[in-house]
Amino acid sequence: MNNFTQRTITGTVFVAVLLSSMLYSAWTSTLLFALITMLGVWEFYTLAEKAGVQPQKKFGTVIATISYLLIALHTMGYIEHSMLLLCIPLAFMVFIIELYTRSSKPFENIAYTWLGMFYIAVPFALLCALSFQSGIYHPHLMLGYFLLLWASDSGAYVFGMTLGKTKLFERISPKKTWEGTIGGGLLSVTLAYVLSNYFLELSRMDWMVVSIIIVITGNLGDLAESMFKRSINVKDSGTLLPGHGGILDRFDAVFISAPFVFTYLLLRA
Repeated sequence: MNNFTQRTITGTVFVAVLLSSMLYSAWTSTLLFALITMLGVWEFYTLAEKAGVQPQKKFGTVIATISYLLIALHTMGYIEHSMLLLCIPLAFMVFIIELYTRSSKPFENIAYTWLGMFYIAVPFALLCALSFQSGIYHPHLMLGYFLLLWASDSGAYVFGMTLGKTKLFERISPKKTWEGTIGGGLLSVTLAYVLSNYFLELSRMDWMVVSIIIVITGNLGDLAESMFKRSINVKDSGTLLPGHGGILDRFDAVFISAPFVFTYLLLRA
């Protein structure tokens, strides 16, 4: 099986699972992203080990997943606001555990353990939260988010391959170009205009603003993950998704864009 076929099959299955989970129910979407959070945090810690750091892989992954679930369950209305306070002592347990590791770089280990939780679990939790309005699950909000993100990525690839000449951020990602980024942005904004006719949870203006936020912050998220991989000299974050790399490779744009989109939707309400 060549790389293109492998990439196509993996991508098709990946999109099918993601879309079906979002459209079926809030529970299937929440549980799928809980699994993705767990795998993503573990993958991040594995990469951190290549940098000579020893994050608390097992404990950090468990705490990140629990924190994601607490935020998601609160968003769904199943737990009280006060239950979110559990995240605080759980996060500070990292210091206590590190006391017994006898590591020569304890605070680097703590920093990377916390970074994995904050960088991955929090954006996925906010991604879950942005699908709710007044406690009611609206799958079109998350579906629209991903469609706009994919439009930006696909447009950037096509326009970059055909018209790309001016490097966007050559030091971090030599293949990214301004022409591709602008082309992807135009495609995403156009799709936002079309979606606003069918996904009525947001106004046309809001969908357009969300698409612009996704284009800008999604590209920055991609660059941030590339910066991390380049710093430890790896090409892909993992091998979980044949032809596509790992969880971080597939969701890199989400880690920066989801918090910005969530904040915008929260402030406009």
